[in-house]
Amino acid sequence: MSQSIRNGLSTVPELDDVQFNRWQGLLEERTGMFLPLQRRSFLQTSLGLRMLELGIRDYGEYYDKIQDGPSGVMEWSTLVDRLTVQETRFFRDPDALQLVVEHMRRQRPRLQAREETMEFWSVGCSSGEEAYTLAMLAEENLASTGLKYSITGTDISTIVLRKARSGRYPLRALERIPVEYHNWAIAPLSSQQVEVAAQLRRRCCFSQVNILNLKSCPLQSQHVIFCQNVLIYFRRWRRREILDALAQRLAPGGLLVIGLGEMVDWEHPLLESVHSGQVTAFVRKQSTSTGESARR
Repeated sequence: MSQSIRNGLSTVPELDDVQFNRWQGLLEERTGMFLPLQRRSFLQTSLGLRMLELGIRDYGEYYDKIQDGPSGVMEWSTLVDRLTVQETRFFRDPDALQLVVEHMRRQRPRLQAREETMEFWSVGCSSGEEAYTLAMLAEENLASTGLKYSITGTDISTIVLRKARSGRYPLRALERIPVEYHNWAIAPLSSQQVEVAAQLRRRCCFSQVNILNLKSCPLQSQHVIFCQNVLIYFRRWRRREILDALAQRLAPGGLLVIGLGEMVDWEHPLLESVHSGQVTAFVRKQSTSTGESARR
């Protein structure tokens, strides 16, 4: 952080209880993200930085700006990027990814027989590392058999989605990618930047989706839904709503992976738990008949 920003933030007024509650409510209403009181300093810093850029000194004035027509919509989009973008990296959870690989291998013969494409959904994909990780694993385990695959990454932030679509990352990203993938999955662009290989980028698409509006999301019949480190930012009742919606979007036999401990007591009649001490996951039951599927 530059000295000028530090100096500017030192003069930003404290976010009092009234303003904190106001901004907390707006954020939850529009994104579902719940900021507890312990994260007041995070909210104050995020708002303060943006207000400093705009030359605004009052939280109420900035709040009104966000409500002001088309320009408010654009400003809200900018602020959401600051408030909701979370850390991500390639190959973040090896245990969960190994479970996905095992699931691919089990499903492969059935999908080959039906000539289906294996569909993956990275929920809250941020800047795309998770989606491209899934693509690398799918390319390694499916492509040689002739089975096609498709990866969809969704996020609320338009800025990180643009980065995801580019497939370009700092050179240090290589440290997170196993060496065996370096030759074919990643291409160097410069001494400071690498790019995900074209054959993987072609299999990935990225779209803006507000997780509160999953009912209008067109994705259906997904074979793998990867939703890690997303639910922790929501209240428990909303986590249930989100998981219920994701369960409906799994194909029979499909796998849902969430973060360990993100929802420990959730059940769904369509799903069975996967017994793994290191991963929280569920598989959608296979329908035994058309009538059973309709009843569910």
